[in-house]
Amino acid sequence: MSENRTEISDLGEFGLIDRLNEKVVIKNPSSLKGIGDDAAVIDAGDHVKVVSTDLLMEGVHFDLSYAPLPHLGFKAVAVNVSDIAAMNAIPKQITVSIGLSNRFSLEAVEALYEGIYAACDHYGVDLVGGDTTSSRSGLAISITAIGEAKKEQISYRSGAKENDILCVTGDLGGALVGLQILEREKQVFLANPDMKPDLEKYTVVTGRQLRPDARMDIVHELAELEVVPTSMMDISDGLASEIFHICKASGVGATIYEDKLPIDKQTFDTAVELNLDPITCVLNGGEDYELLFTIDQKDFAKLEKHPDVHFIGHVTKAEDGKLLVTKSGTGVQIKAQGWVHF
Repeated sequence: MSENRTEISDLGEFGLIDRLNEKVVIKNPSSLKGIGDDAAVIDAGDHVKVVSTDLLMEGVHFDLSYAPLPHLGFKAVAVNVSDIAAMNAIPKQITVSIGLSNRFSLEAVEALYEGIYAACDHYGVDLVGGDTTSSRSGLAISITAIGEAKKEQISYRSGAKENDILCVTGDLGGALVGLQILEREKQVFLANPDMKPDLEKYTVVTGRQLRPDARMDIVHELAELEVVPTSMMDISDGLASEIFHICKASGVGATIYEDKLPIDKQTFDTAVELNLDPITCVLNGGEDYELLFTIDQKDFAKLEKHPDVHFIGHVTKAEDGKLLVTKSGTGVQIKAQGWVHF
């Protein structure tokens, strides 16, 4: 008798999460939001606590042949802080757990933690605990971030409504293009170890890949301007994928405009050099850790002159779908082809 076997790759990351989430029953009234947003939300009396966790695996999420350990430590914290930022909350504490194989020396671990400490200082968070264990293969880093916010300040994925304005911070596609350059130079080096990596003219895109910075500055500025986004996410799996998440959670559609999508000149030029379509990099490149959010039209004037917030489109009815209006004015359905975990 043959056993039924379903490959996890058939489900994908989010299909797997949905499947595991089916049997989760929230029993405590203090658990305001469980699985399904950038962070869980827990009632703490006059405010809420937000909690997010991420696991980074060597060979899957990072390659130590080109990722310096201090950069990796910083990035591991930044990606968790980014999830707290995506709830419009302020990070306060982190825990760090690591699995180490015997090829790591004390000096290597200290180099990793040098980056972790630098990120704690940068984001104003306290390292309050964790765990260390041995690993049979490679390095594993798991970080949990804890933040807080007033209840009325929290931004869920599910609050976008028709006619809201879609906004993104910074520029997009750089981390994907940076990864392609690092992989290319690694292959050159493997073919000929005497070749020096040619990275001088790619510092913006390689930096976006190796040492991204969570946009806590934007969260603080939104608070100063008294703008609470109606929905928000961080862009870890690609803009298109995140738009799909907000549309699904909010029961809406979206229209974005190609000529409004922010892309750095180096990202654009390097994508062309690599025979990649720059707009595809913007839509489907992961790991930018910028913020995608929606605002009520009445808040537009408060952000209109912000140099690092870009208005890329608007929220529509669910039946209108998810459209990209090209520079020629044609509307095409957006496909989400972000980072595939399995």
